[in-house]
Amino acid sequence: MENPRQHIMAFLGRFFRCETLNGDDDIFAAGFVNSLVIVQLIGFLETTFSITIEDEDLELPNFRSVNRILALIEKKTAAKSQPNDYGKIASAVDAN
Repeated sequence: MENPRQHIMAFLGRFFRCETLNGDDDIFAAGFVNSLVIVQLIGFLETTFSITIEDEDLELPNFRSVNRILALIEKKTAAKSQPNDYGKIASAVDAN
């Protein structure tokens, strides 16, 4: 993805003027985001960044600011690129 921050800012810009939004500004405290916007944001993030937002990710701090959203995306994409241990376990079982 070229610039995840720009994608997020463009998405948020559909709902409110965010030209002066700082990466650490609390978008909930500022009154920019409500429950409907957050549901749409989650769908946008999953589609745009090919990630899955799990139940354990649905914590307010993960979505409080643009920087926190970017950190969540980074965490989720890094987790996707890490090989899981299932193949190693299956190989060990098959070797016995």
